[in-house]
Amino acid sequence: MPHTQRSILRFWTPLAATWLMMAAEGPFLAAVIARLADPKFNLAAYGVAYAFALLAEAPVIMMMSASTALVEDATSLRRLRRFAWALNALMTAAMLGFLVPAVYRVVMEDLVALPPEVARLTYVSLWLLLPWPAAIGYRRFYQGLLIRGGRTRLVAYGTVIRLVTMAATGLLLYHAGTWPGAYVGAAALSAGVVLEALGSRVMVRGVLAGIAGTADTHGNAPSYARILQFYYPLALTSLIGLVLQPMLTFFMGRAPSPVESLAVFPVVHALSFIFRALGLSYQEVTIALAGKRFEDMAAVSRFALMLGIGASLGLAAIAATPLAGIWFGVISALTPELVRFAILPALILIPLPGLSVLQSVQRGVLVLARRTGPVTWATAFEIAVVAVAFPVLSAVFGWAGVVSAVTAFVGGRLTAVLYLARPVGQALRQARSVAGSDGETSAATVT
Repeated sequence: MPHTQRSILRFWTPLAATWLMMAAEGPFLAAVIARLADPKFNLAAYGVAYAFALLAEAPVIMMMSASTALVEDATSLRRLRRFAWALNALMTAAMLGFLVPAVYRVVMEDLVALPPEVARLTYVSLWLLLPWPAAIGYRRFYQGLLIRGGRTRLVAYGTVIRLVTMAATGLLLYHAGTWPGAYVGAAALSAGVVLEALGSRVMVRGVLAGIAGTADTHGNAPSYARILQFYYPLALTSLIGLVLQPMLTFFMGRAPSPVESLAVFPVVHALSFIFRALGLSYQEVTIALAGKRFEDMAAVSRFALMLGIGASLGLAAIAATPLAGIWFGVISALTPELVRFAILPALILIPLPGLSVLQSVQRGVLVLARRTGPVTWATAFEIAVVAVAFPVLSAVFGWAGVVSAVTAFVGGRLTAVLYLARPVGQALRQARSVAGSDGETSAATVT
């Protein structure tokens, strides 16, 4: 049955709600840590530990897209699940290796040059975050199956479990008053993702039962080598993408107005992320609803067009109106000077939510077509454009660091989208050609 705009909306809404709820996690824990003893050191340690946890998470984060795209029967389910568990174990082992005291000291004290107090708090925080990568990989594997089964509302329920557990753990440890703030934040994060993972496993039982009863009668289940070939560009994409924010921070510290830029960039970035999250949630929608031969691509694209326009207009409704003063001055508590400093970067970022929706559609098409290599190249080009554009803009025009950062960010995303246009067009044409050939064969058989 063809998908309508209403059915796509019902499918997408819980996924969008999931991303929006996750966007609230960081500010909540930062607020808790800031109210405990030594907030300066603990916020710094929590931020460093969280950054390294994200690095460990990067190779498993795309497991949701993989299970949505690849699991079709009992054989593919079994193989991809074994692949996921092996990847989870590998990343946990890598994190354990990093926590060997001699290794940790070389990286964090010698290379990163953390102050001793921050390094000590970060070390224990990372031990508390040890379950993080495996729990993320575990739950994203099963959430992909829920999406494939059309049960996106259960994915949102899982995020509710995560947020409630995280908040309850954080508040309980806050009121106990015995742990430093960095430990409270790390423990709350770990508790949330572990409970979410277990909840996802419980909620996916019905979908698993249906898949387990489906045999691979045509021998189409991917081999482990094919799974690896499919997945490693996606994992590499996540790793490359993680370079972007640290790189921008490094550049801003050396550009004009460094203090002001570093102060407002997280606030402006967080505002744009709220609207970009609407697009980030659309990749799995494309994978699940476009159809094996992209027969529903027109409906998916039409919804994406409206979503992209709406997301960018939503950001514009704040950044380009008096609401900017309320958001930055009242909600974000910036000084009047920093409010003025934040408005121009926010205006420059207005196209980014729309570009993010388009990029999610492009990535979804390529994942569905099992051509994931271009996704990695697009991310690499995006990072390269940012790395070149930022210093040029600062040196030639003398722009403030945050203005150069967001301009380079938008330029890099536009480059990635333009690069993906050709492989996406090829994938769509190839799928339609195969569909046409199948139709001709069927007609000849009937005749």
